[in-house]
Amino acid sequence: MWGYFDSSAVVKLYVKESGRTALLRLLRQHEVVASDILPMEIRGALRRRADENVIERSRLPAALKQLALDRTQWNLLAVSTEILERPEQIVASHSVRTLDAIHIASAQEFAGQLRARVPFISADHRQIDAAVALGLIVERVV
Repeated sequence: MWGYFDSSAVVKLYVKESGRTALLRLLRQHEVVASDILPMEIRGALRRRADENVIERSRLPAALKQLALDRTQWNLLAVSTEILERPEQIVASHSVRTLDAIHIASAQEFAGQLRARVPFISADHRQIDAAVALGLIVERVV
């Protein structure tokens, strides 16, 4: 069964923080689908956490190596014209960041193509609120 995974959830694979156990359970239940922007966002999040001493800088190369291996197992969606038509409307009516709106639009597009309800898996509260308001089924990783 598919699950659309946002970077706020997936980053917990590489950082021990609240919600990691829930994420690992969801990864056993769902095949990962996400936007092409996911690896870039995770790489940036890991770098920031190392710069802020949330994770040890010495762990960063191993985490990035694991990210490179993991991404080969993920189903990454290209950020298409169809997807990019939606985020402007999403940010106009919901308090979410631009990349979060791209994730929501990608999840909507994927679910629409499948004609199925695909859980949207996130740890970002604003993004979760917007996804729920837009009719997505949400799995909170907290």
